[in-house]
Parts: sequence; C-alpha cells; structure tokens
Amino acid sequence: MSSFKRLFYLVKHRHLWTHVRRSVTTWSPVGAAFNTKTHRRLNLLDKNGGLFGVPELNSPAGFQVATKAALRNTERLLEKACSCPPGVETVESFDQLSDGLCKVADLADFVKVAHPDQEFREAAERTCIEIGTVVEKLNTNVELCQSLKKLLDNPEIVAQLDPDTRRVAELFLFDFEISGIHLDDKLRKEAVALHVKLLDLNNEFLAGSHMPNRIARSVIPEHLHLQFASEGSFIQVGGLHADSPDDLVREIAYRIYLYPNADLMECLEELLKCRYKLAKLVGYESYGHRALKGTMAKTPETVMSFLQLLTDKLADRTDKDFKMMRNMKKKLNPRNSELMPWDHPFLSGVLRAERYNIEPSLYSPYLSLGACMEGLNNLFSELYGVSLMSEPPSAGEVWSEDVRKLAVVHETEGLLGYIYCDFFVRPDKPHQDCHFTIRGGRWCQETGQYQLPVVVLMLSLPHPTKSAPTLLTPGMMENLFHEMGHAMHSMLGRTRYQHVTGTRCATDFAEVPSILMEYFATDYRVISQFARHYETGQVRSSPPSMTCCTAMFLQ
Repeated sequence: MSSFKRLFYLVKHRHLWTHVRRSVTTWSPVGAAFNTKTHRRLNLLDKNGGLFGVPELNSPAGFQVATKAALRNTERLLEKACSCPPGVETVESFDQLSDGLCKVADLADFVKVAHPDQEFREAAERTCIEIGTVVEKLNTNVELCQSLKKLLDNPEIVAQLDPDTRRVAELFLFDFEISGIHLDDKLRKEAVALHVKLLDLNNEFLAGSHMPNRIARSVIPEHLHLQFASEGSFIQVGGLHADSPDDLVREIAYRIYLYPNADLMECLEELLKCRYKLAKLVGYESYGHRALKGTMAKTPETVMSFLQLLTDKLADRTDKDFKMMRNMKKKLNPRNSELMPWDHPFLSGVLRAERYNIEPSLYSPYLSLGACMEGLNNLFSELYGVSLMSEPPSAGEVWSEDVRKLAVVHETEGLLGYIYCDFFVRPDKPHQDCHFTIRGGRWCQETGQYQLPVVVLMLSLPHPTKSAPTLLTPGMMENLFHEMGHAMHSMLGRTRYQHVTGTRCATDFAEVPSILMEYFATDYRVISQFARHYETGQVRSSPPSMTCCTAMFLQ
C-alpha cells in the first residue's frame, strides 16, 4: 500500500486505532533534541563548511561565487538541450538546467528572509534577482522551446517516453506558454521586462510586509509598554497579539501592525498593475486566470464558486458564532461590548474553554515541543516506516544556534533527506509558519545516485525557559503538524525529475498532505500516545470526551 493510501486509510478508519499509553520519564533522542537547549562548543579549529554544507556560502560573498558557477553550468546545459536529438536526453537536460538554477535560487530565497545577518540577506536577494532574470529569459528562449516542441510534436518519439518523462516535458512546455513564448520578438522582450520588474516589486513588498511597525512610547499607556518590544523612544509591534486577554493590547496591536504604509501601498498598486499587464500581454483575461492555469481549481470562476458555496453553507453557523462572541464580549467587558475585528481569535478561544470546561493552559505542559516531535516521529514510523534522527550541524551549516537538523531515515531505503527546524522567534525573523524547499530530490544520471532533498520548516515558537521547555498551545501543535506534512511530502515525493519532486506540484494540491496531518493533530486517540507532562512524564489520568477534546484542539 502506498504512503498516501495508508494515510487516507488511517484517517477513514480511525475506529480501528488502539490506544497505546506510555509511562516513560525520559525523552527519546528526537524529543530530547527539542526539549533541551542547544550547547554547541565553539572549536576555532573547525572549518566553516558554509550554509547547508555549501562550501561557498561561508560568507555573504559566496552567493556571487555560487551564482556565477550556476550560470556557467546553465550555459553548458542550454547548449546541450538545444543540440541533443529529441528524446529522454532532452528532458533530462531541461531538468538538470532547472535543478542547477533552483539549488541556488531556492536557497537564496530562504536566506534573504530568514538569516539574522543583513549582509547575508542582501547578498541572497541579489542572487534571487540575478537568477530570476535569467530564468525569465530562458522561459522566452525560442530555440530552447523549439527543442522541446520537436520532441512533443513527434508522435513516434512521444510514444517511447515513459509517463513521468512525458509529463515533465509537457510541464516545461507549459512554462514557456504562460511566459509568452508565442509572442513576437518585441513583445517577448516586453514580457521579460515585466517579469523582471515583478521580481523586484515582489521582493520589495515581501520585505516591507514582514517588518514591524512602530509608534512613540508616549502614545501607549505606560502599563502596556512591557507587552511590546522597545526600540529607544518607540514601541515596536510585530504581530497582532490576538490571544491577549487585554482588549486594549489587541486593539493597539491590530491598529498599529496593520496601519497602512504609504510606500508599501504604492508598491502593491504597482505590483498589481504589472501583473495585470503581463497577464493580458501573454493572452490571459487576468493574472488570476494565468496563475490558476495548471492547478486543480483551473480558473478564478471555479474558486469564486467554491467560496460562494462555502459562504452559503456556513451562513447560519457563522451568524450563530457571531452572536455567541458578541454576548461573550458583553459579559467580559460590559462598558465596551461592541464586537471589534481584533476580538475574534481571543473570544472564540474563550467560548470553547467555557463551553467545554477547558482551560487550554492546563494542557500546554503535556504538549512540550519535544513530546510533539516524539509524537510525529512515532506517527511517521507507523505510517511510512520513517524515523526522524537528530544530527549535530557542522560549523557554519546553520544560520542560528537554535536551529535543529533532522535526518529522515526509511527503514529499508535508508537516508531520504534532511529537515532543518527553524522553530523559535528572533529579531527580524518573519512571523509566519512556512516550508522552504532548499534542494529538490531527483535521480542524478550523471552520478548514478539520488540527490537528497533538503527543506527548512520555519515557525515562531517561544524559546524554552530556565525551568521549562517550549510548551505549545493546541493551535501551535496543529501548525507544527501542518508544516511537517509539507516536509514529509518533500521527503517521500521521490521522483526521477526535480521539476515535479515533493511539493513542486499544483499549488492547491500541495496543501493536501499537510491538511491531512491536521486531522492527526486534533484527534485525542493520536494525541494520547505522546502527550505527557514535561516534568513527570505522566499522561492525563481522565481524558476529556472526544467532542470536548476536538473542540479544545481546534483553537
């Protein structure tokens, strides 16, 4: 049975699961790796091996070295792809060309948003722009496209291709088509210029949207200063503080963090105009039509129909929830009972706690980060025959000392790849949970070996304290399971070609494995197998009912 069939089977037949309880007072190696602080000894004799073990990246200047090497390799493979006879070799050359550029661009795409050193971030951003420009030019290279069309337009050759090779060839051709390969020379150059401009605008907007907003300390009531980060005579607001029980803290965070930035709004307006102009130029009704081509949804009309259906189906329930939150607001704050936009996340949690007699903070000691990682390890072992093994990174391999490195090992196939866990908050780190592909997996014809995938999971969890490890809320745990679903998709989606490896699939389908993982994170029968108190190792002696537990873990 395939991995995903096993996953669907277990979700469908939950009643067959058995309760396995453990009364263990020690952590497994993977649990201990996340429940204890890292203490890496600094050895001045250790050679800096570079970020992710890439030797060139032991300094910001290494990005330029890696970029030049990738572009030289691109020239070689471009010539090969255009000159080799139509067949499997053509597709392999395309995939090698794509892989060579992606290995540098994807790594740089992560570093530019996550590295604490500004020089590294700036060097990575220059690499993203330089390689992105080359990619857009390749996507409108007529000679390169013709080599692929010669292959796909020949029925005899196509009939000899295996299904994977044919599909990858079709996807490469699709990339040419949505980039404007059918246009005349003048319009193709215009399309490339718009693509390059979009790269710049996207970088500018994303960089600005992750930055905290600030306001003079004197404007904020003094007793609330400690709720926010300080910067001299200013208060920094880097998030919504949606779980704060203080109405004023939530309001301040909402109003300041989301306050319109004139420069960013101008950038966004220009970005949207540029997207629309590009879409019309290459023959689409809108940028949405271009972006959804090749996904499961296919068109904006399908998306809007789906959203309207959800709206209609959930209207009565939404109205009921709104009334419950409004009544709760009156109960908690009679003097200011109007329901406001910053109230929903907090009040929905309060309502669940009251309705099911649950205090979420009582459960956090049972959901230490180490316990949750043990649970994921056990779950992956049962589902896929895969284990997570903590490895110490080499000198210079990680960008922050609290990053953990996991090797993903299959019981029969051996090492599948690596997951770098960047889980903890730090200054200038984006407040978002996401998965980054650093290197895609593929079969390397030139070496006779499989190129192992490398990914990063980025969360924004609190650091452990002197007295306790990082303790997760049910919502944090659900996010962890979701992102680990993406990581395992990258590890298990082992394909011959990197162009379709792991999460490199239709963007809407890429969410399916991770959303399935959320089902495991919200089922007591799964949680009860790993949730135990971080101090005593005890599990809860009287588990809540299924309805109660599910409600609690959906907060």
